Amino acid sequence: MLVSGLLFNGLFKKVFPLKKLLLIGYGNPDREDDGVAWHILRALTMKLGLESPESYEDEFPESAHIDFAFYLQLTPEMAEDISAYEYVCFVDAHTGSIPEPVRLIEVESEFQASPFTHHLTPQSLLSMCETIYRIKPDAALVSILGHRFLFSRELSEETAELVPQAVVLIRDWMNSRNILDQPEA
Repeated sequence: MLVSGLLFNGLFKKVFPLKKLLLIGYGNPDREDDGVAWHILRALTMKLGLESPESYEDEFPESAHIDFAFYLQLTPEMAEDISAYEYVCFVDAHTGSIPEPVRLIEVESEFQASPFTHHLTPQSLLSMCETIYRIKPDAALVSILGHRFLFSRELSEETAELVPQAVVLIRDWMNSRNILDQPEA
C-alpha cells in the first residue's frame, strides 16, 4: 500500500506540479495584536511590489510564486490546501511564552493534542497533510509577540514595531529556498 501510495504521489506531482509557496496568516484582526499576521502579510505584499489589501476582508493579490491567505484560525480542512504547495509559512501572534519577540522556526509534522477543541497547531495541520495526502511541504512558523488583545483593529505600538522584522525573516526564509526568481532589494 505504501509503495503504491508513493508511486501515485510521484505521478500526481508530475501531472499536477506543486505550487511554490502558501503564506498563511491567522488570528483575530478585531482583537488588536492577535491580528498582527494580516499586517505582516500586507507589509510583505508591499515589499514585493504587489497591490496590498486595505482591509483583512479584501483579497490578497495574485503572484506567480506566492499565494497569501488570512484566517481567524487553522482548521483541519486546510490540510488539503497546503498539500498543493512545496512551501508553507504560517504567521501568528504569541503572548510571551516564546523568549524572542519575533521568531521563525521550522515546522515538523507532529500531531499535538490540545485541550481546546478550536485550537489547531501548524505542526498538527502538517501532520494531517502528510497522513492524508502523503505530502509534507517544507514549512515554517513566524511568531510575533502581541502586547495587547483588546477590541480594536489597530496594532499596539510595540507590536507594530515588530512587523518589519517579521517581514525580513520571511523574505530571508523565502530567499534561502529560492522561492522568488530573483531576490528583491
